[in-house]
Amino acid sequence: MNWLDEINWNADGLVPAIAQDHKTGRVLMMAWMNREALSLTAQEQRAIYWSRSRARLWRKGEESGHVQQLHELRLDCDADVIILMVEQIGGIACHTGRESCFYRVYENGAWKVVEPVLKDPDAIYAEHKHE
Repeated sequence: MNWLDEINWNADGLVPAIAQDHKTGRVLMMAWMNREALSLTAQEQRAIYWSRSRARLWRKGEESGHVQQLHELRLDCDADVIILMVEQIGGIACHTGRESCFYRVYENGAWKVVEPVLKDPDAIYAEHKHE
């Protein structure tokens, strides 16, 4: 059996993929993968996701330069969630310029921002515009 056939893809042919820092275990982000994205991630040893909004493959870092180098792929017990243990190049995973997309904490009935912007998103994307 092909290893990709063991995954329980959802009705849209996607599986949630959680990126974690391979050294600290910090959850950096969550995105979706289709069969091609997961296959290419394993082949290229870098995180490649499926962008639902753009309906195309999204090589993490293609616009920001913040590539995720793959160290390990894990599959959960129900075979319906992937974890990518990655090295986050540049230390920024979130399009807001933060280390992690999970930068808000629930406190007293509201979401509180608890992590700083490490780099202005406008500057990140301006530096990596393709001609």
